[in-house]
Amino acid sequence: MHAIGVDIGGTKIAAGVVDENGKILAQTRRDTEPDDVASIDAAVADVYAELSKEFEVEAMGLAAAGFVSPDRTSVLFAPNIAWREYPLADKVRALIGDDDVKIVVENDANAAGWAEFQFGAGRDASDMLMLTVGTGLGGAIIVDRKLVRGRWGVAAEVGHMRVVPGGHYCGCGHEGCWEQYASGSALVRDGQAALIAQPDRAAALLELAGGDASKLNGPQITQAAQDGDELAIELLATLGRWIGEGAASVTALLDPELIVIGGGVGAAGDLLLQPVRKAFADQLSARGHRPEAQIDLAQQGNEAGIVGAADLARS
Repeated sequence: MHAIGVDIGGTKIAAGVVDENGKILAQTRRDTEPDDVASIDAAVADVYAELSKEFEVEAMGLAAAGFVSPDRTSVLFAPNIAWREYPLADKVRALIGDDDVKIVVENDANAAGWAEFQFGAGRDASDMLMLTVGTGLGGAIIVDRKLVRGRWGVAAEVGHMRVVPGGHYCGCGHEGCWEQYASGSALVRDGQAALIAQPDRAAALLELAGGDASKLNGPQITQAAQDGDELAIELLATLGRWIGEGAASVTALLDPELIVIGGGVGAAGDLLLQPVRKAFADQLSARGHRPEAQIDLAQQGNEAGIVGAADLARS
């Protein structure tokens, strides 16, 4: 049975036809406007029309960065797209005009986490925590081989645990959320601040940023670290510490056997993973008297949202 997975971002959507083994058979994308939700609906309908020409499709999963309703038909709230109590599945169905296709809305981190659990780093696990480290920090929780959504459908929003009272302002409306310290955005913010505060150590990063601190981005920091730049290595280590310490707190609640780190920062490899593992171990309660979760990088890459959304829609 074929299913379409659609990963909806702020400025584009990526979609693909996925088979039962998690393999993408065909793929396409469209540009969108985050403030024009009708354009997103139209783009989803358009990719469905394109992909369903060559494949028989029985289900479509829509991975959305936001709080998804418990019946998995609507987006209750999204920080970066103008969705508020938005009936996404019904809007798309009205455009595609096919009542036989099952349409399911999923949180994007849940979709990515499910892809890793079924087909990637977590395929041999039963209990897993997925952390998607991108612009923000998303999470997915698998307990006893089941995706945890909570009573109201919005579980696993671990990025919005408060870790620093009175800390950095977050797009959710509160201050000090974990994602303000453990995300690609936090890495860039700290990097830009370091270029100003430590100019004597910032030559390599400043050169990569074209001489403009405001143009520094995460991949540039990763590149500099891989080239041996001490400041960039320290920035990744700080990010890793925040990820690891927070993961230890989540472990106190969930006790997962595996923690998977996904998102663009995974390109840093051991430069990120080693500080994550060290901070996790340092903060783990009862260390030495309990089994410790394994911490690995995600394997599904940028297609995880497509694959997970399709598989969850199919099932």
